[in-house]
Amino acid sequence: MGVERLDRLLARLGLGSRKEVGRLIRRGQVRVGGAVVLDPGFKVGEGALLEVEGKPIRAFRHLHVLLHKPGGYVTSRTEGPSVYALLQGFPTRDLSPVGRLDKDTEGLLLFTTHGELLHRLTHPRHKVEKRYLVHLERPATPEDQRAFQEGLLLEGERLLPAKLVLGEDPTRVELVLKEGRYHQVKRMFAQRGNRVLYLKRLALGPLELGDLPVGAARALSPEEAAALYQAVGLGGKNP
Repeated sequence: MGVERLDRLLARLGLGSRKEVGRLIRRGQVRVGGAVVLDPGFKVGEGALLEVEGKPIRAFRHLHVLLHKPGGYVTSRTEGPSVYALLQGFPTRDLSPVGRLDKDTEGLLLFTTHGELLHRLTHPRHKVEKRYLVHLERPATPEDQRAFQEGLLLEGERLLPAKLVLGEDPTRVELVLKEGRYHQVKRMFAQRGNRVLYLKRLALGPLELGDLPVGAARALSPEEAAALYQAVGLGGKNP
């Protein structure tokens, strides 16, 4: 990042448009290194400690945004309704999705400006876990658990071992994968003679969807970004 204009940096971090953050700055609502800055063009260095309306943030090179994707939206820039329409206030031109969720699938969808992080989070070699809530047409069984754990043979290809968690209601299960193939969850259960009625991603590696409202998006905290980097062997890099 080097140095960057204060108004551009705050807009890139999702704190409003350049015009909106410019007004914040001129009202004295932004501090850099503890000092009030009134000039939107003030140059900010990487790692600088900022305060916006009393809330501390760090100026980092890359931006990572977590979206609670609703059903009915597509992970695409060219088709609609697009998940990018939900990233209000964020620089959507610079953000790429970490994998995709089907139109009818809900839950955690991560966007990032960091190409190497994106690659490592999606490549099977790094075995980043993805946890899903799955509603099924009929109950899952211990035999399904064993088949998934052994690595299901799907259209001639052996999948990585997956963990199927059965609760009190075996039509409501959790599934943990370490890869992300096309329609994988639906195809896995179809292979076992079952049908997915509802699918929601709850977690990606160390990231949890938590109580983020459906359709809402937020920037990751520095601690969350650092945990992601650590999970894929980029622990020494600046998030």
